Amino acid sequence: MQSPRDILADLWTLAGGELSALDAVTLTGTEPVLPSSFRVAAAAQASVAASALAAAEIWKLRNRQQQGVSVDMVHAMVECRSERYLRRDGKPPPPTWDPTAGIYRTGDKRYVRLHTNFAHHRAAICKVLACEPDREKIQAALMGWEGLAFETAAYAGGAVVSLMRSYEEWSATAHAQALAALPVLTIEKIGEAPPRAWTGGNRPLSGVRVLDLSRVIAAPVSGRTLAAHGADVLLVYGPNLPAIPWLTIDTGRGKLSTFIELKSEQGRATMRALLAEADVFSQGFRPQAIAQLGFSPEEAAQISPGIIYATLSAYGHAGPWSGRRGFDSLVQTSTGFNHAEGAAAGIEGPKELPAQMLDHCAGYLMAFGTMMAKARQSREGGSWHVRVSLAQTGRWLWNLGRLANGLAQQDLGSDAVSPFMEDVASGFGTLNAVRHSAILSKTPARWARPAVPLGTDKAEWPAK
Repeated sequence: MQSPRDILADLWTLAGGELSALDAVTLTGTEPVLPSSFRVAAAAQASVAASALAAAEIWKLRNRQQQGVSVDMVHAMVECRSERYLRRDGKPPPPTWDPTAGIYRTGDKRYVRLHTNFAHHRAAICKVLACEPDREKIQAALMGWEGLAFETAAYAGGAVVSLMRSYEEWSATAHAQALAALPVLTIEKIGEAPPRAWTGGNRPLSGVRVLDLSRVIAAPVSGRTLAAHGADVLLVYGPNLPAIPWLTIDTGRGKLSTFIELKSEQGRATMRALLAEADVFSQGFRPQAIAQLGFSPEEAAQISPGIIYATLSAYGHAGPWSGRRGFDSLVQTSTGFNHAEGAAAGIEGPKELPAQMLDHCAGYLMAFGTMMAKARQSREGGSWHVRVSLAQTGRWLWNLGRLANGLAQQDLGSDAVSPFMEDVASGFGTLNAVRHSAILSKTPARWARPAVPLGTDKAEWPAK
């Protein structure tokens, strides 16, 4: 199996980096860190290190100063469960899942996973099943369905569910075959523009303006990472969009936050004005949805020539599932992880990975691709599109290999986690939160702005 350094080297060269830059990187720690048959800790360390090295290379590009980058494997793994360890005024997170979410059986003895944390997704499932939002009634209704038929009907009805597949079953689908030809991330030129000069500042991304249209975990982690290296990140949220408050707090560190109703012309005009002065447009909505509002990659490049447009999707941009909604837990189920972990543990049903690994790794890879594209823009000009997906991140994780005795590893206790925590003030009270796991010797990563409630700030950029 590849070492974490080799994994990092592959990511680095994929994005166009020079191998000599890896001389500045120190990776510490050994696998396994958490109980899993998959190399979750190596994936965490490599994806965080890739984003940090990109920030260091931008600093070198701006100031001709090289700096060291170090990432500890345990710290990176803890950061990939940051929402789990967050405390607000000493209190732990509320229950993660809606009571109706999770695994069910269908009439043909298959397993399906339902994601019902948002009320409209829960309502869509109950409409398809013609039942009330009660776990026992949902289970009873599902006994009248075959698993694949329910998955198909639920998606058509606006719900988000997944049929548990083995890796072999997933690999045989037309969608998996369409993704097989794609790398874990892509960086593509989508327009002509002159290079943008760097503005002053004492951090790698000082003066870089990021529009962050994201929610839940993956794309918000990308924005949080860019903020950790000095970017001005403006989280744009719809005033009527549902949110998961705990995740808003955890991924909102370092960001400004504003409400814009993109379904109104006034809101779209406000967004266009912000975009005209932005350097990065980072979004985690379905491509069709954002395009219908007038903010496709090509439209963004016309509004702001030289923009870096970063897209996070569930199932990737190729294949018949490219328009499907999805979340980490569902993609794990669809693509074989839950089946494989269950088999490794000797149980019949599904077993989840010990963290939302696809979300977190995809977030760091998204930040990595964004920074590499920004560096390239400063040298060559152009507008650039970075694409990352949960499914492709999962394929990357799968291909890192398996740990024969990984599930025998004990979970991390509080003594192992506490060295990586810090107390910070926020718009929600005092937070005890995970520090960023990448250590840069000259430009330490930090969040200069506290997490604030959604819509706290005006829809405008801070002065440079």
